[in-house]
Amino acid sequence: MKATFNDPAEFANLLQRFFTERLSQQQAASSKTVAAYRDAFRLLLGYAESKLGKAPVKLALEDFNVELVLGFLTYLEAERHNSVRSRNARLAALRAFARYISMQCPQALSLVQQIVAIPMKRHERPMLGFLTREEVRALVAAPDSATWWGRRDRALLTLAYNTGARVSELVGIQVGDLEFDGTPSVRLHGKGRKQRTVPLWKETAAELRRWLYISGLQRDQPLLPNRWGKPMTRSNLAGRLENAVRLATPTCPSLHGRRISPHTLRHTTAMHLLQAGVDLTVIALWLGHESPVTTHGYVEADLSMKERALAAIAPLESQRGRFRASDPLLRFLQAL
Repeated sequence: MKATFNDPAEFANLLQRFFTERLSQQQAASSKTVAAYRDAFRLLLGYAESKLGKAPVKLALEDFNVELVLGFLTYLEAERHNSVRSRNARLAALRAFARYISMQCPQALSLVQQIVAIPMKRHERPMLGFLTREEVRALVAAPDSATWWGRRDRALLTLAYNTGARVSELVGIQVGDLEFDGTPSVRLHGKGRKQRTVPLWKETAAELRRWLYISGLQRDQPLLPNRWGKPMTRSNLAGRLENAVRLATPTCPSLHGRRISPHTLRHTTAMHLLQAGVDLTVIALWLGHESPVTTHGYVEADLSMKERALAAIAPLESQRGRFRASDPLLRFLQAL
């Protein structure tokens, strides 16, 4: 394909083919991935219009350069106040498109290789917050079991703690995803069309059976519906959790002032499994992590495990002297 760097039609054609052919057909990307990439380019095209004075349909391949992308990344952080994580996600979409251009238009390689070379920005990972077992018990018991809403919220909180599921996985569960014969379990529909089955504790299975008996839900219906019978939304689920925290705080004062999100329950599940001695690889499968490396963050967050490890190390009889560099170059390196 011969690259025409100043032809807007070619740039538009490349972008459309990137979504319809590359992502949807060749890579079979999930709808969530396509939507995330779409949003990145919506923002980029809007930024380009404001900076270059060109409508998106007038942009040419030559306009998609490293200067535009770097300015866009700065705009995301400085003006939109996006986090580094969000900035990196947008950059990933742009780099994927740049690599696609390099394959379709080898003549444009020098134009886009600088975009591909833009590094992801490193960022500090916050310590993972989690709840104690007493706090979890208080949360689950907080909703009023005499009401339809309260019984559903108890089923929601119990299931969230048992599975450590993401919000998108929780709201996507249908009644048919439950299995009570043999070992009770639930099938979760995870990121990238991946599915996994998580066993249910007997207390969770009993709570869900009670909920199904009261609600009368059918196999093809959402397990956790809203008032209209549709799946709960992210904001709806977060709101019900906030309500449970408010109700539980008088009986569990340690919840006061805590910022507890649905993801906090996911962290809590992982931490309690880890503290119970469950292997990291099993926890990774339980949570749907692609790599156990991601799960190692829970080890970092568990102070009690570190304290036990420290107590297991016998103190040395003699103290080691502090290293003192004798060479000027070594002193320079030591001071860095």
